[in-house]
Amino acid sequence: MKKAVIILSGGLDSTTCMGYAKEQGYELYPITFDYGQRHRIELENARKVAAFYGAEGRHKVVQLGFLKEFGGSALTDESIAVPEGAEAEDEIPVTYVPARNLLFLSIAASYAEVNGAEALYIGVNAMDYSGYPDCRPEFISKVEEVIALGTKAGVEGKSMSIETPLLLLTKADIIREGTRMEVPYELTTSCYNGKAEACRTCDSCRLRLKGFAEAGLQDPIAYEE
Repeated sequence: MKKAVIILSGGLDSTTCMGYAKEQGYELYPITFDYGQRHRIELENARKVAAFYGAEGRHKVVQLGFLKEFGGSALTDESIAVPEGAEAEDEIPVTYVPARNLLFLSIAASYAEVNGAEALYIGVNAMDYSGYPDCRPEFISKVEEVIALGTKAGVEGKSMSIETPLLLLTKADIIREGTRMEVPYELTTSCYNGKAEACRTCDSCRLRLKGFAEAGLQDPIAYEE
């Protein structure tokens, strides 16, 4: 059976990628990163999503605590407040974690190579997103080239592809597609503040709520009043 590694945060986008990979007939190898993020609640969500898809035995949780030690992001440094409301469109938000997706993809490629996986799924999006530089198509293309050059699988002509099924979809389109695939959005979280009930005011919550509203669907998770 063909295999795919899915970078699974426990959020809406990465869980939708689980749905896409399953629909494409892959055996699922989810990988989650514990980097000391403020919203650590997502780690438990990722475990629940992996179990939902019958992949708990192949689900890896990798410790990257040094990212919290480095700081430099509102998601890893408690002294930097998570912004409320929309941020300036011409600025990279303070919720950007330096080189996070570069690290994630490198480690996921290692997990994929060991298990003979032919695809890496990552839920980056260049439409309704927060302006992170490591979510752009040109970034993904270059990392795919590096993986082909820097792995035994690539040298032997068996390099894995980086699959980005959400890249050019709006958040509403992502939610519609996920709903079609019966993705368990009730098991996900998107809130950067990491509360049991989502804050609804951070950029991630706002994008999620906007997406559900535009899709004409009800978000199944709980929000603060």
